[in-house]
Amino acid sequence: MPRTRIKICGIRSDDDAFAAAEAGADAVGLMFVRASQRYIDPEAAAEIVASLPPFVSSVGVFMNAPIEAFMDIEEQCPTIHTQLHGTEDDELISQCSPVIKAVRYLPETIVHDIARCEDNDDIEAILIDGPSPGEGVAFNWTDLVPLLERVSKPVILAGGLTPENVAEAIRTVRPYGVDVSSGVEKQRGIKDPELIEKFCEAVRKADAS
Repeated sequence: MPRTRIKICGIRSDDDAFAAAEAGADAVGLMFVRASQRYIDPEAAAEIVASLPPFVSSVGVFMNAPIEAFMDIEEQCPTIHTQLHGTEDDELISQCSPVIKAVRYLPETIVHDIARCEDNDDIEAILIDGPSPGEGVAFNWTDLVPLLERVSKPVILAGGLTPENVAEAIRTVRPYGVDVSSGVEKQRGIKDPELIEKFCEAVRKADAS
């Protein structure tokens, strides 16, 4: 089985970024959503991006931001990848292309949302989050498996992942990558280096098994 990529999201300091890189994370997420408790100013984010070691990617996370705001932030803090976490339409997705598009796991919409992402060439990967994004709530991964049988794009699994359950999630879904934020925090918005290390180690053990 290919190695599962790891993204630590909601990074807000050099120490958080260093802990993620040291633990073996492949990417760090920078939250450019003002309503989020994990929001980071683009200038501060730019300093973190500049400090990242080689082969650790930066991901700018946006939610329903107008193209002008997106371009302004990208000018202040260029990132390697862009993640759209809202209800962005195809035109905005195209303007921000290529993007990682997040969708919520809701029974009434998930089939349509996955198909829409699969058919959009401006979307480079599909991130599947829990029913309440940002709340750290897991969902039934087994139900997701048959929905991914014909999906060719990389799938990133998020929503309620922790050092304790990520191995089960990987064995069940076999995603391209996993994305964690609240599951490696000692309190909301504050990362815990020990939990980051445990999460990354759990991913490696799942891959090895």
